[in-house]
Amino acid sequence: MQWHPDPQRLARPVYLSLAEQFTQAIQTGRLGAGTRLPPQRALADRLGVSLQTVSRAYDELGRRGMIAGEVGRGTFVLPQSAEAPAPYLNRRTGGVVDLSILKPVTDALHLQKMREGLAWLAENLPPQAALSFRPTSVMPEHLKTAAAWLARGGIDVAPEQIVITDGATPAITTAVMTAVPPGGTLAAAELTHHLLQPLTRYLGLHLEPLPLDDHGIVPAALEQAARTKGLSALYLQPAAINPRGVLSPADRRAEIVAIARRHNLALIENDILNQLLTDRPTPYAALAPERVLHINGFTKISLPGLRVAYLTLPERLARAAANRHLVTNWMATPIMVELLGRWIADGTMTGLIGWQRQALAERHAIARAVLPEGLCRSHAQALHLWLELPAGIREEEFVAMAHRRGVAVASSQSFRIGGQPGPGALRIALGPPSRDDLSRGLATVAELLAESDEPILPLV
Repeated sequence: MQWHPDPQRLARPVYLSLAEQFTQAIQTGRLGAGTRLPPQRALADRLGVSLQTVSRAYDELGRRGMIAGEVGRGTFVLPQSAEAPAPYLNRRTGGVVDLSILKPVTDALHLQKMREGLAWLAENLPPQAALSFRPTSVMPEHLKTAAAWLARGGIDVAPEQIVITDGATPAITTAVMTAVPPGGTLAAAELTHHLLQPLTRYLGLHLEPLPLDDHGIVPAALEQAARTKGLSALYLQPAAINPRGVLSPADRRAEIVAIARRHNLALIENDILNQLLTDRPTPYAALAPERVLHINGFTKISLPGLRVAYLTLPERLARAAANRHLVTNWMATPIMVELLGRWIADGTMTGLIGWQRQALAERHAIARAVLPEGLCRSHAQALHLWLELPAGIREEEFVAMAHRRGVAVASSQSFRIGGQPGPGALRIALGPPSRDDLSRGLATVAELLAESDEPILPLV
């Protein structure tokens, strides 16, 4: 083994710090697949630590899927998957406050609304919603409902320019397949949707990262990439759903639209918080309807079980998008689309959005009371906080320690594209737990920050 851990970089808890050094060496290729690790006692002597510390570090690496032991031969580095790590816990873990997964605030009201809605469907479900295979026989009236809903948010579009999907993920997939030709290049912010990188890889597309400032994607960087990288489209999360919680202002949106028109770029606008935001600027879909593929979701603004989204398209792309949705998803689940139509018509959806605003105001107030002042970036109606770690705190160690203390948070590396590590940061979701659990989870994060030797400076 040519690489060795640096004893000067070990910090408490030492076993976790040691495991993190190995993890970084494996992920960066300094320790390749098949490399044999030193015997535990030999490494303990080399580093001046206990055998138990090294044993616990190796156990942690095994838990992460980094290494495996072979009886009689030793311990070896395993081949690493090219998949980006999920930002959230893949399974529920007892006793852990889960601040890693992004979802709306919910309580008994939401379960009751769903039960009432399903009871209404049991009595009123139209035959085609249960018996038809043809989207053209199931969706026409719902497309009119979708057009009316979008008009409330300032987007004027014909029903024929809308595709209804089972949530935002199928809408993103359909939009990318429609806007970017095989082998083409899609640009996106360097911190973006965690599924965008694997999606473009599966489709054989190149994903070009663009730098960010406090208002979103930097226009000069987009201009340069459009001139030199052969971009087909730009993926945008302009309305506080992006990892840093940024709300792009109207003037930044106008700059981006001007560049897109100059270089004939399609714009994919992920606007899934849409009418939840009271200060939402004019959406891109209203600024440049001739080139914007717009995604309006309902899962994040109402409740997780309502997996429906509206994908709005320029007229010239509508048929192509509908065909791509057919081959990947066929059509949205009719029962959920029927329920959404009912909730839009009777005002339930509007009421759920208002409830969510109030609940998020309470959650943000809890965060302000618990976390160090000025430490986090967020929008007042975002579902999460973005916490930038002081320079001396290693992100993966912080995430692992928080988990061991019973709190799950999301690492910034899950959202970062381009292969280059950036400043350590965490995404902290505000929706999943109860208010008491949220307070407890945030208090643990604050304690870990206070235990660091690094100064905690407010963001500027």
